[in-house]
Amino acid sequence: MDYPEIAKPEPGRMKVRPNLDAPALSSGFDWQQIENELRDKTGEINLPYLAIDRHATSPRRDKPALIWEGRNGKSECYSFGDLALASNRFANVLSGFGIKKGDRVFTFLERVPELYAVVFGTLKLGAIIGPLFADFGPEPVRDRLRDAGARVLVTSPTLKAHIADILAELPELEHIIIVDRSRQYARGEKEILFHQAMDSASPDFTGSYPGADDYAIMHYTSGTTGKPKGAVHIHRAAIQHYATGKWVLDFHENDIYWCTADPGWVTGTSYGMFAPWTNGITQVVYEGGFRASAWYSIIEKYRVTVWYTAPTAIRMLMKAGEVAAAHHDLGSLRHICSVGEPLNPEAVMWGLKVFQQPIHDNWWQTETGAILIANYAFMPVRPGSMGRPIPGVRAAILGDDYTEVPPGTEGHLAIRPGWPSMFQTYWHSPDLYQSRFKNGWYITGDRARTDGDGYFWFVGRTDDVINTAGHLVGPFEVESALIEHPAVAEAGVIGKPDPIAMEVVKAFVSLKEGYQPTPELRRELVNLTRRKLAAAVAPREIEFLPSLPKTRSGKIMRRLLKAKELGLPLGDTSTLEEF
Repeated sequence: MDYPEIAKPEPGRMKVRPNLDAPALSSGFDWQQIENELRDKTGEINLPYLAIDRHATSPRRDKPALIWEGRNGKSECYSFGDLALASNRFANVLSGFGIKKGDRVFTFLERVPELYAVVFGTLKLGAIIGPLFADFGPEPVRDRLRDAGARVLVTSPTLKAHIADILAELPELEHIIIVDRSRQYARGEKEILFHQAMDSASPDFTGSYPGADDYAIMHYTSGTTGKPKGAVHIHRAAIQHYATGKWVLDFHENDIYWCTADPGWVTGTSYGMFAPWTNGITQVVYEGGFRASAWYSIIEKYRVTVWYTAPTAIRMLMKAGEVAAAHHDLGSLRHICSVGEPLNPEAVMWGLKVFQQPIHDNWWQTETGAILIANYAFMPVRPGSMGRPIPGVRAAILGDDYTEVPPGTEGHLAIRPGWPSMFQTYWHSPDLYQSRFKNGWYITGDRARTDGDGYFWFVGRTDDVINTAGHLVGPFEVESALIEHPAVAEAGVIGKPDPIAMEVVKAFVSLKEGYQPTPELRRELVNLTRRKLAAAVAPREIEFLPSLPKTRSGKIMRRLLKAKELGLPLGDTSTLEEF
């Protein structure tokens, strides 16, 4: 079905004038312009100063920065001044442990206010912060902490118990800081109670800020083979977080903003911390999980004006129906954006019907660190399109020879290096990092096309990473977990299209001799992967096969498993050992 272009609003119908306009999008631009805008008498370009401390010494000091609502409905509010003092204290806590610039500090926490003090205190000290998703199983946590050589882990009593068995496998981990909101936890060996350490720490931090090109944050991203790799970003990324907050999310001084992403993912840091706070914006954080009525209540209660969420969440709201939205006053919303996977055109049109405005899709990756392509508040939306590149970014579609192809031609989505939030390395994997650049371009791993007006349209991934509900899942991790079961000889994992989550994980399993495929065994395998990884990445379906297609070198051919599942042509099978 073809969808009509949604015209930009008439100027008289806009609640505010957008920060970006058509001339700015097409005119010449230099990132130095934004850097100059951010520099003041101190000349500092780093995340903790730009997001927190400069506001704490300005008229914004007492402005709410964080409005937190817990699962139980309790609300807490923290100003920029509060966050400055809390991050100072945590920087001093780390300094007292001998943590220094470049050391790795990881969080494995629920979405609680203490998390934000930890992130900015770590950054203030010049250490590298590594946020982890709170639903991870023990093995993903172990793999990431071990690869990074983490010296400090900040977690909660519940999550610490969840990973207790793997802690002995982390010899470089020196300190475990426990955030116990009940203040009833009895600490164990190597453990420090967060509230006690913070109470005894000075609220004044006298150390020097990190430099613009110092490492700041590390997010692990899954690949098709091998372990996840840590994509490392520098403090200079703040320039692009600030700019895209203005241009894409269209932040204005009095906005109330809500980003639904978990802080363990890059969206939850780049746009759940850095972009809003470098712009001095008040944001809402909701600890609870997804429920349509609860989400609509958050928007209504706090009068949210700018909302950034995921296509999967939007499809789940669509499934809940229009009546659920009609029970709430959502009139405060003036701008809605989504990211994490392509936003299907139906969802854009649904947003127009339910919220009286389209949902603006945009595109970026863990490696890019910030938004690169977007639908803007000022311009017409073409449902299904990612939009157009931001000022200062050169995007193109390349053929297999890594040269540009004309509009309408499908190819590799590529970006010319040099944007401020570009990742600087994969931790311990410089060769892999270099392999992502060809002929002067960063090759994103996505396939796309452009139209004659410069809009970009996503086609698919060039590899077989699974995008389930906005989470990128490496098949290798799921396969490795399945093979640990004594009955499993081989496992192959693919993404299967799903109308809600975009893809769900499907596993193909061959059994060792003496084992039979039974419903009980299928349940065992699902439960195993849920325990070891996370419920979100556990296989939704498991199919037993006598054997899996392999090359003569023993590599399982996921491509053929997917082709068979979807009824697609098998292609060349000449290198197969068996099928």
